[in-house]
Amino acid sequence: MKFISWNVNGIRACVQKGFLEFFKEVDADIFCIQETKMQEGQLELELEGYHQYWNYAVKKGYSGTAVFTKKEPLSAAYGIGIEEHDQEGRVITLEFEDFYFVTVYTPNSQNELARLDYRMKWEDDFRAYLKKLEENKPVVVTGDMNVAHQEIDLKNPKTNRKNAGFTDEERQKFTELLDAGFIDTFRYFYPDQEGIYSWWSYRFRAREKNAGWRIDYFCVSEALKDKLIDAKILTDIMGSDHCPVLLEME
Repeated sequence: MKFISWNVNGIRACVQKGFLEFFKEVDADIFCIQETKMQEGQLELELEGYHQYWNYAVKKGYSGTAVFTKKEPLSAAYGIGIEEHDQEGRVITLEFEDFYFVTVYTPNSQNELARLDYRMKWEDDFRAYLKKLEENKPVVVTGDMNVAHQEIDLKNPKTNRKNAGFTDEERQKFTELLDAGFIDTFRYFYPDQEGIYSWWSYRFRAREKNAGWRIDYFCVSEALKDKLIDAKILTDIMGSDHCPVLLEME
């Protein structure tokens, strides 16, 4: 199976920048997007052969997620069942025979870490949600997790040490996710690979200089380890300030 995840930073804009061409070409079994920045009815995507699932934020033009899958899931759920967290369209869970597929757009801690305390609560509640799913069957969780885990996951670790996405607190929460039995699939295959990122600021010609961050992930339950084939970051795909990430699994 081939899975793709992409923070499109506004699907309506991304469609103008080659989204559909890439979607067709990559021919994923499951393709999910984050930061759709739209409400229901603002865009009709013609994706032949795919079932579509959308989760919209209450606030207009903000956040939002979607999943497109060739195989119809047994069930679909939106959010994590906690009112405080479920206003921003950040999570979709599809249940298949052998696993749950979860896409997430993790809240950003924002400038001056205005939302760090909320983010910490989110991290604990989301991890608990994943572990609850895992009691039934293994989990594939993917999306923009808004954290560069290790120093090799961003170009300038020293100057970003206390910035959103690279605080000790956020990195620790990602460590806790891994310690809870999840595998960061890209690092599983490429433990020491440097200079591969999934997000670049639109400022300072960051992408041109490859001054990026790896903040988009595919993580899987330990039980799926033997099924992993490859994980890639598709750095040459344009259309957003993020690039797509890919997972291949038996």
